[in-house]
Amino acid sequence: MPTMNSGEVRQKYLDFFKARNHRVISSGRLVPENDPTTLFTGSGMQPLIPYLLGEKHPEGNCLTNSQKCFRAEDMDEVGDNRHTTFFEMLGNWSLGEYFKQEQLEWAFEFFTDVLGIDPSRLYVTVFLADENNNIPQDLESVGVWKKLFAKKGIVAKDVELDSLPNASKVGMQGGRIFYYNATKNWWSRTGLPENMPVGEPGGPDSEVFYEFTDIEHDPAFGKFCHPNCDCGRFMEIGNSVFMEYRKNQDGGFDPLAQRNVDYGGGLERVTAAANNNADIFCIDTLGKIIESIEKATGIGYLKSDTDQKQAFRVIADHMRASIFLIGDGVVPSNVDQGYILRRLIRRAVRYGRKLDIQQKFLSTLVKPVIQKYEEVYPELSNRKEDIIKEISDEEEKFSEALSRGLKEFEKIVARSTKAISGTDAFVLFTSYGFPFEMTRELANERGLTVDEVAFKKEFENHQKLSKAGLEKKFHGGLADDSWECTKMHTATHLLHATLRNLLGTHVYQKGSNITSERLRFDFSHPEALTKEQIISIEETINKIIANDLPVSWKEMTVEEAGKLGAMGLFDSKYGEKVKVYSIGDYSKEICGGPHVAHTSQIEKFRIIKEEAVARGIRRIKAVVS
Repeated sequence: MPTMNSGEVRQKYLDFFKARNHRVISSGRLVPENDPTTLFTGSGMQPLIPYLLGEKHPEGNCLTNSQKCFRAEDMDEVGDNRHTTFFEMLGNWSLGEYFKQEQLEWAFEFFTDVLGIDPSRLYVTVFLADENNNIPQDLESVGVWKKLFAKKGIVAKDVELDSLPNASKVGMQGGRIFYYNATKNWWSRTGLPENMPVGEPGGPDSEVFYEFTDIEHDPAFGKFCHPNCDCGRFMEIGNSVFMEYRKNQDGGFDPLAQRNVDYGGGLERVTAAANNNADIFCIDTLGKIIESIEKATGIGYLKSDTDQKQAFRVIADHMRASIFLIGDGVVPSNVDQGYILRRLIRRAVRYGRKLDIQQKFLSTLVKPVIQKYEEVYPELSNRKEDIIKEISDEEEKFSEALSRGLKEFEKIVARSTKAISGTDAFVLFTSYGFPFEMTRELANERGLTVDEVAFKKEFENHQKLSKAGLEKKFHGGLADDSWECTKMHTATHLLHATLRNLLGTHVYQKGSNITSERLRFDFSHPEALTKEQIISIEETINKIIANDLPVSWKEMTVEEAGKLGAMGLFDSKYGEKVKVYSIGDYSKEICGGPHVAHTSQIEKFRIIKEEAVARGIRRIKAVVS
């Protein structure tokens, strides 16, 4: 099989779809703009929700890219040969153009003819009917797959496995195409059909798995192996979602106005399959970090024992993720995205101790990561010094407390029988900087549990801070197209322009979060706002609202937008054309919408809170009425 690096795979993929009339669009940021349903961009389709719901994309109906993604919920899974928190998702989309036939043909062609993957190593899954929600079995995809395998001389038998427990009981039965129920072959941002909120799009999907034939099935994961088994023999390398439904008010599903294709394939996993290497930490991107850790420890990764290998992988993944998060404006803190970043860095420090690294070393891993990615993501080079400083400061802050904290933890273990109390966990958090999850992880290694309920009570009573971790925290938001959210969205543009006018041009947006109840806007500014400044901001915005300025938009090139003075993340890569929303002559920003038609529709703007988020970052919470 050919040997190729991830950069080659990424470029081949983009070129493949570019040759099939797809426009290459830029990757969105890891911190989603105006999507309060989640802390991070966790899939390639997330920035495209408005367009999947019918809004016209400036670049057309056939799109492709490689999207930066981060999934905090996978943090505890990191340590095996295939899980990471940060990854790139190769994606292509049809917004009402082609559908199942073309998509599956192109996916198969890319894997087998472009990357040279042996088709006999590929297995696919399809959607089994969901009778409760009146969603039919995906027989069309099965028909396409049978013909595609037949062209390669492979007879593709279809087998109904239904659930994961049943699949492990009956095995593959000589199959090549497998039906699973909605727990595996239905895709939406919120999971199963019954868990989807009103208005959320979703649909059946068809996944492609690569088989590593040199890995024996581990019966600890079930009696028999199957494509979705977690033993490591099979690795998912691509998923074609046929997004054709939308949840309605009655709890059922209506057809979307347009039938969409949303394809995603993990770049690292695809590269691993192209090289027939089941360990994604051996491919070029993660491999460069592994090499740096080998130099710091004197331990060879491939020759290391199981615990050491886990430490290598955790450090490599967490540092790459941290570098990209800081590159997109996240800084360590005790809330929201900053809390997750802090956990990543502190876990990396702890796993460094498992490799007997006592000195500061994490900042030395920044350079190899940036060198590997700077051509594709130049924002990393632009923020190199900030990245090194944030990681170095956080490592130093935690390293000083870690040794003392581990000693305290041993004392706690000595007096605990089955569980560590919430009070003890809280002391480890406040006095030694141990995130609750780290205490739980350490306790599990000793066969103990932690009283999380009591910890939360202590936490809330003492600091009134949100744990803000791995769960989705808000419902509704801009993605639900509500009028309240639309008003809030336009208000953020007014707020951004007003802050720059009153405070100075050093002010830039660092993130926003909009629900139907309030807007939250993060911005760069070195000090707290005075009461007089807050009053002035409110008065200015309300005057603009009362003047009933028109809100309009035009498509133009990024260069034209820059010359016009439009605000935007110009260190990010946009497509050839962007939308620039203008509020009279007061505000001009690159944005995807939606917005009100006139400012008077916002009615009134009021700031309810101004606070610090991190060093040099302030936050305003506001409401409109």
